[in-house]
Amino acid sequence: MTDQTDSSSDPEVTGHACIQAYLKTLDSSPGVYRMLDAQARVLYVGKARNLKARVSNYARPGGHSGRIDRMIRDTSKMMFLTTRTETEALLLEQNLIKQLKPKYNVLLRDDKSFPNILVTTGQAFAQIKKHRGARKEKGAYFGPFASADAVNRTLNQLQKAFLLRNCSDSMFDSRTRPCLLHQIKRCSAPCVGLISEADYAKSVRDAERFLSGRSTKVQEDLARQMQEASDGMEFERAAALRDRIRALTMVQSSQGINPRGVTEADIIALHMESGQACVQVFFIRANQNWGNRDFYPRAGTDISAAEVMEAFLGQFYDNKEPPRQLLLSDAIENEDLMQTALSEKAGRKVEILVPQRGEKAELMSGALRNARESLARRMSESATQAKLLRGVADAFGLDGPPNRIEVYDNSHIQGTNAVGAMIVAGPEGFTKNAYRKFNIRGDDLTPGDDFGMMKEVLNRRFTRLLKEDPDRDKGLWPDLLLIDGGAGQVSAVAGIMQAHGVQDIPMVGVAKGVDRDAGKEEFYRLGQRPFALRHNDPVLYFVQRLRDEAHRFAIGTHRAKRSKALVANPLDEVPGVGATRKRALLKHFGSAKAVSRANLVDLKAVDGVSSALAETIYDFFHDKG
Repeated sequence: MTDQTDSSSDPEVTGHACIQAYLKTLDSSPGVYRMLDAQARVLYVGKARNLKARVSNYARPGGHSGRIDRMIRDTSKMMFLTTRTETEALLLEQNLIKQLKPKYNVLLRDDKSFPNILVTTGQAFAQIKKHRGARKEKGAYFGPFASADAVNRTLNQLQKAFLLRNCSDSMFDSRTRPCLLHQIKRCSAPCVGLISEADYAKSVRDAERFLSGRSTKVQEDLARQMQEASDGMEFERAAALRDRIRALTMVQSSQGINPRGVTEADIIALHMESGQACVQVFFIRANQNWGNRDFYPRAGTDISAAEVMEAFLGQFYDNKEPPRQLLLSDAIENEDLMQTALSEKAGRKVEILVPQRGEKAELMSGALRNARESLARRMSESATQAKLLRGVADAFGLDGPPNRIEVYDNSHIQGTNAVGAMIVAGPEGFTKNAYRKFNIRGDDLTPGDDFGMMKEVLNRRFTRLLKEDPDRDKGLWPDLLLIDGGAGQVSAVAGIMQAHGVQDIPMVGVAKGVDRDAGKEEFYRLGQRPFALRHNDPVLYFVQRLRDEAHRFAIGTHRAKRSKALVANPLDEVPGVGATRKRALLKHFGSAKAVSRANLVDLKAVDGVSSALAETIYDFFHDKG
């Protein structure tokens, strides 16, 4: 890969003339090009089999769509990276689009990882659990599932069917009697020897066979065992086996679609309307439907379905392993190239198909219906949201509907485990990936000082904004601040903003009002009299929803912090004490408190604790002063 950035172009020249000036520096190599505006913001990232030929297209004045004409007009600089192959250029292009989020590219805005089911290996008694992220742990992975709910439902039924443990290794090692899961028939209690290693291993193999699509064989075996138990008058065992068969049936029925002719595929359906797009993805693994997820890539009225679909595939599979088949509703322009790129990434053949008939076409029809209905709902919600944002602008005297509203709240119990929370809302509703939590650090704060907490949160927020987006061109700055409180809080936050040189962002305090009743809220703006909205005003309900969401997020963050503090173990802070030695100490003494009170001789007697470590532990608990 070679960087052929050329900065010799006159910065005063823009548009076709600017692009024409780069042609003399280019050859016919494959690669990636970037178009930038006068402020060096990336407008567009594209790939080319032949850079000179592709760029010469942009240098011609006519024959472009409105979107491309606008992009060319704004271009004042270009950057180039040559690659060895066009496949490499395709992968680099999609990676840069995700990183840089150019204005004129199709952009996949929601790109979260998907959960899997993991059956661990390397242990006498394997664990079955939900897993998300890199596959670093040893074991068999099954997925992806469309959502955590889909995984949890499946795991719940698999526990009933196969009685496999889901507890952590430390909990498993420390058990002396069966836990509640055994009592409600969700675990065979291998921790206390209620099942042999061989029988447990058979259950693990059955679970893996079921998740691999060989469910019929598993159910036939269980049905045969149930009949044998019934014939042998072992009615309790027969009833238990019946419940296990029923649990497997529940997994299959909850999946809805279970195609017989599609073993492993992602069904990807695209519906476009009025410049908006919805992509519906169904995950088919082991002839089972493991859920679906909808995505809303940024598109436009003059972008083709083929372009949207190709951009989606490149960005979606940038950090995910593609299945053996991709079933698409719309053909893409560079199908062979995309197929080669995904096959290289997966280390095996990946096939791209546009089904026309048969079971695959029926599956696609269902996915398209989902995409169409999802986009209709979203457009309806967007229209309502846009109307509400216009109402907010009118109510609070803004220049126009806000694109980004930030709402702040604090949570604590008598000053302990204090946290601040920020939620974000805009034209598309709540933007949950932009939510932020703040652990209150101020050592000089009086416990319960809400003014001080709010000052700290806003001070940190504006310090970060000025550092990360000083030119305010990345969309990180709010158009409206809503804070919980009245005149005092508004004045305090105004002081913070003034100290940072930020005085052009509207800010409104939301106070509970008379009797602290919902519906009687009063709104405070700096230097103006407080006012209220009509009791049945939709904008009032909208602001209440924003405030309640901020409160919910703050409370949840506070509870999580408090729970973590409650279960914190002082042994975790002792240098040199890892998980193994921690287990040995707890097993020997019974509790962390007993370890803290132990004398040096007793600490040295613990298996695996050296004399030097025993002294470190003793000094940690006794030399606090």
